[in-house]
Amino acid sequence: MIYTLTLNPSLDYIVQMDQVHLGELNRTSSEAKYPGGKGINVSQVLNTLGLQSEALGFLGGFTGKYIEDYLLSKQIKTNFVYVEEDTRINVKLRANEETEINAKGPAITEANLQELERRISNLTSEDMLILAGSIPSSLPSTIYEKLVKLCHHNGAAFVVDAEGDLLKKVLPYQPFLIKPNHHELGDLFNVTISSCEDAIPYGRELVKQGAQHVIVSLAREGAVFISKDVCYIATVPKGEVKGSVGAGDSMVAGFVATYLKTRAVKGAFQYSVAAGSATAFSNGLCSKEKVESLLPQVKLTNQMEENGHENN
Repeated sequence: MIYTLTLNPSLDYIVQMDQVHLGELNRTSSEAKYPGGKGINVSQVLNTLGLQSEALGFLGGFTGKYIEDYLLSKQIKTNFVYVEEDTRINVKLRANEETEINAKGPAITEANLQELERRISNLTSEDMLILAGSIPSSLPSTIYEKLVKLCHHNGAAFVVDAEGDLLKKVLPYQPFLIKPNHHELGDLFNVTISSCEDAIPYGRELVKQGAQHVIVSLAREGAVFISKDVCYIATVPKGEVKGSVGAGDSMVAGFVATYLKTRAVKGAFQYSVAAGSATAFSNGLCSKEKVESLLPQVKLTNQMEENGHENN
């Protein structure tokens, strides 16, 4: 079973406006509400691609109930730990530019955390846990490391999509996949990365430090896939970008779904890039039809062959 973990979910309130005038009355042209949070996004895209997952994390109050009911209506399994305070509401303003207002989130007690740890400690070598997104301020910054230790101890595979020290600290436990974008990768090594070629040596360093597979996304510049024996650069499809929310989560879901079906990293990476683009070109998360329509536009270059190395 695939499990996704969202420690700080949200109810995302998407507001479309022609323009935003600060200090004045503004009226919307359209509105929508969706469950938010990177792990929840991954579960939704996995479901779209035909793979079942179970969503874990913390929910509370009327907003938490809305999120759980929404997921259940899509036949996505849930196993959230319920907390006392309401799950946060995040506001996404879409006008000439996209502006996000993200709330802090509810307090998580020690008892809440212990219950989550108990559930994750039941995972086995037949399972995969996808940890994605931020950590609530009421939780220790070491929580990701603690949870991946549980996975490592029980032989469960795990994927991490997070920033900075959260990413660094999980590398010794050999994550199946990590997916920094080029800004996050640059911050890890205190460098500026502006091209796929720039990203390759630093992606290789993450593999040396323990990651089994690394995807680095560079928005319109493409994406890079690196593992021990392969390195690919991908072009991205052309289209109108309608929003960036969920694109990285769609890449994770696209890779995991395709890899688990085929065990082929090349095709999984290609599908991953198409999935991320399909979400970027959509109002909301991608559809399977949109992903597969973009797939032929994703061209891969084998960097091992380009550099004269044997590709195993």
